[in-house]
Amino acid sequence: METSKVDFTNTEIAFKQLPDGDLFKAWTLFRAINVKPLVAAGPPLINFALKLHLPIKFLLRATVFRHFCGGETLEDCAPTMERLRRGGVYSILDYGVEGEKTEKGFEAATEEVLRIIRSTKSNKDVPFCVFKLTAIARFELLEKVSEFGAEALDAHSKTEWSQVWQRVERICDAAVKAEKLVMIDAEETWIQPAIDLLATAMMRQHNSEHAKIYTTIQMYRTQGLEYVRSLLQTGKSEGWHPGIKLVRGAYMEKERLRAERMGYPSPIHETKAATDHAYDQALKMILKSQSGAFLCAGTHNSDSTLLTTQLMEAEKLPCNSSKVWFAQLLGMSDDLTFNAAHAGYNAAKYVPYGPIAAVMPYLFRRAQENTSIAGQSGRELALIERELRRRNLPRTP
Repeated sequence: METSKVDFTNTEIAFKQLPDGDLFKAWTLFRAINVKPLVAAGPPLINFALKLHLPIKFLLRATVFRHFCGGETLEDCAPTMERLRRGGVYSILDYGVEGEKTEKGFEAATEEVLRIIRSTKSNKDVPFCVFKLTAIARFELLEKVSEFGAEALDAHSKTEWSQVWQRVERICDAAVKAEKLVMIDAEETWIQPAIDLLATAMMRQHNSEHAKIYTTIQMYRTQGLEYVRSLLQTGKSEGWHPGIKLVRGAYMEKERLRAERMGYPSPIHETKAATDHAYDQALKMILKSQSGAFLCAGTHNSDSTLLTTQLMEAEKLPCNSSKVWFAQLLGMSDDLTFNAAHAGYNAAKYVPYGPIAAVMPYLFRRAQENTSIAGQSGRELALIERELRRRNLPRTP
């Protein structure tokens, strides 16, 4: 396959929007994240401190929160969005609250997603809205629907499920009317069937002309490739376009521990190499012109990102084709996002926001992801150090 024209190794472009002081802070942060015992001990200590109302929010706000989040409110995200815009990168605003427990909390989270849609209606730099089902639905209900099916619910749970369905419809309907795309995030495998049910229903309803609703498929799942194949076949036979955000997965340790504890085979691949292979095979299936699918390549893997550009070239898709988006998380893999944008591709950053205590689960996953993915934190650190050297800056304040 031909070499792509985009250069993902250019750190000058990758970090152009970061002043020297912010670049040094990023270096300090990833040095800390590179220490596995610190990452392992951090979450329980921070949770304990937050429960006791100890004054640690200022420290979190100035370090990990500042690096990986846009702010505590939608309005706080404006400077981050402007920085991304200057680099040609789009923003995907993500209200980072998850695991709500009450109807009041579910409604509040739904209203916040609707507020994002309303407030960015005329802002072309925010093409997507995104949400997690656990922000607007009870985890145990999603678990029940996933295991037994919606038809097996009792009367009370059926009413609750109907309310969840209505929330999802409200978000999708509002987004489509505002000409925004919707991404429904993937979560733990044992609640994923309920999420898939809702996501497929919304795609079936809205994706007849092109993909307006995107589901998320985690390719560390052993059944991930088969699900991609099945979704493509369903879309083709029913006459709608699958929207697929393809990711590797963010709950690896939790998945393995639950499978071991409950005595069933692990639902995720045993090795990173197997996950990488599945991800790249899925890319090839989705990007075939006859698939009818639209792709958001949500990956921090440089090889898969490069492969995506090569497959686009082979299929004669222009860089800015509406059928392909690249997306990475704020604070990670700037080499991929900004270099893709510089080369003319549709590249976006997830910009999570929310109250510090409420988005801590998200932040913990980011830290754990950087240590559990082989070489990720070391890779981030090496890129930053290369840019520090290019700027002739010492690795001291």
